[in-house]
Amino acid sequence: MADEKPRRKVTIRTLQRKMKKGEAITQLAAYDYRTAVVSDRLGMDILCVSDTGGMILFGHQSTVSVSFDEVMMMAQAIDRGSQYGLRMVDMPYWSFHVSREQAVENAGRFVHEANAEVMKCEGNLHHARNIEAIVQAGIPVQGHIGVTPMRMPQLGGFVAQGKTSDRAKELIDDAMAFVDAGCFSILCEVTTQEVCEYLTEVLPVPVISLGAGNRAHGVHIISSDLFHLWEEHVPRHSRIYTDLIPIMEDVITRYMADVVSRDYPGPENTVYMKDDEAEAFAKEMKWDSKLEELEKKKSGS
Repeated sequence: MADEKPRRKVTIRTLQRKMKKGEAITQLAAYDYRTAVVSDRLGMDILCVSDTGGMILFGHQSTVSVSFDEVMMMAQAIDRGSQYGLRMVDMPYWSFHVSREQAVENAGRFVHEANAEVMKCEGNLHHARNIEAIVQAGIPVQGHIGVTPMRMPQLGGFVAQGKTSDRAKELIDDAMAFVDAGCFSILCEVTTQEVCEYLTEVLPVPVISLGAGNRAHGVHIISSDLFHLWEEHVPRHSRIYTDLIPIMEDVITRYMADVVSRDYPGPENTVYMKDDEAEAFAKEMKWDSKLEELEKKKSGS
């Protein structure tokens, strides 16, 4: 339409405006080029290169073993597939934990080598000092609290956080420390809704819910959860919009059957020589069976 406004690049200011207007922010964990192309085309606000992609794409059983180089590969694919969404990289295990210098160097590599715009760092107030160094170096960070997969043994497994008043207060302290460190946003993963709702009311930055209710400024979901591509476990907070597994099984089963029955590839899938070239080739190779076949074709028998 003639009066349709042109698309604009999503920035941190875009998110701030949405927060103030009460418009929901959409954030998607994406790992591959095609998901980036489609979700960016549809208007996704934030494309987050989550280390969970190492589990979906490469078969890791937890995010702890996902390597820096694997996340870098996914981040580069998302960069190639997006134009408008804010490109975020989930900094993998042990990439910002050792020192301020390590944190800045690795965040800088994602910016320099994958054209990333912002980072996401999961943890608690003890990680705030290193996160602050990234922010001071000029790289924005979304702080990630609650269920932080890198610390599952310490948290007692994949269990909701903030069910008691004391634990909820600890999570609030984590979020406050991240904001004090300069984080432009806070992600609450599987905290109680009360924790996420409180932070949404009191923090000056957008709060994003990942399994923490619908009272936040926005919602994050893992793209593979939308399609049930991680069969091993479906988190309670996820919603499967289309189950691709039966579709994939049906397609692969039909493909194998067509190969066994010689129905695929068919003539429409095959390239042939012209008859005169095929005949010349068969004579050159002394390929008698092909010459006989071509002769029958000529005679119409």
